[in-house]
Formats: sequence, C-alpha cells, structure tokens
Amino acid sequence: MEFFCYHRDRPGSLALRRELLEAHWSYMDRFDKEMIARGPTLSGDGEVPTGSVHIVDLPDPAAARAFAFDEPGYQAGVYRDVLLRRWRNMLGRTMWEFPGGRTGGRRYLVLGLGQGRAADLAVPPDRNELIAYGPLLSDDGTSRLGTAALVRAADPEAARAVLTGDGYADIEVHNWQSGGRPS
Repeated sequence: MEFFCYHRDRPGSLALRRELLEAHWSYMDRFDKEMIARGPTLSGDGEVPTGSVHIVDLPDPAAARAFAFDEPGYQAGVYRDVLLRRWRNMLGRTMWEFPGGRTGGRRYLVLGLGQGRAADLAVPPDRNELIAYGPLLSDDGTSRLGTAALVRAADPEAARAVLTGDGYADIEVHNWQSGGRPS
C-alpha cells in the first residue's frame, strides 16, 4: 500500500530540525527500498525548510502511522502536524525515475484537499513534468480525499494548474526539492 506523508514544520523549529538532520536521514535510510519520493518543502524564497514529504510503499496503515510518528523530528517536536493518507501511484514510477532528473527547474508540492465530487481522476496530459501524482485516500482506500502531486513547473501558478481549481475545497502549492542524503 502506498502512503503520502507530509510533516509540516512548527514555527521556530529550524534549529532543532538542523540538529536532527542526521537522525532523520538515518531513520529514512531504513525505508530506502519502500521510498517513492521524498524531500523538503521550502519557504517562498526557497531557502528555509517548511516541511518534509515522503511517499512510501508500506504493508498497511499501522506501518504508515509508525513510519510517520516514530520519525525523530516528529518525536522531538519539529513538526506542528502530519498529513498521512493512503495514496495511489498513478505514474507507476519513483522520483528517481522521473525523466527530468533530480535537479533542474522549479519544483512544487501541489495538494488538492477536500472531500466532495472526485476531481482529476486521470493523469494530466503533460505527464513529463510530473514527478509523482496520485489521489489521497481514506485508510481503507474507498474514499477519495484529494490529490497530491510533485511537479516541475515555471512558477506556483503553473504548478497549481495541474489540478482542477474548482474540484477541491483548497489547493496548496509549496516549493519542494528532491530529498535524501547529498551525494
């Protein structure tokens, strides 16, 4: 089962986040084979981390909750909240298989949130700019709760356009970059 996990940083936690970076990477190393995508969200200027995205393939919701809440930054109070949802990999690939590579161009996390009529049931036509794309689902996988996408785009407005504007209660766009240990 695939899961989308977004830890959102607590205001004022940057020093603690930096202090725990090696512990975070070591923890995530344990899930290397299960990882579909990972990386931080960033402030508007792209300089300060604001959260941490992980898309992982895990056995069940209990394993996903353990993954999200045993993370060292969460345990130490770096994050103000965690969005954890079942997810479906509509592209059938990992971020490492993205044809555009791990760097180059501006990259964004786009979240379409809100239950209601299902929107964006198919992959958008320009899939070459999609790093990851899929629905956010309830724990049992029966209810669609939104859409999560990692996309390369010229600007936040172009990234937002990946989703149907009136299909969600809210659409969030965050600067994002591919994550993991530096090479």
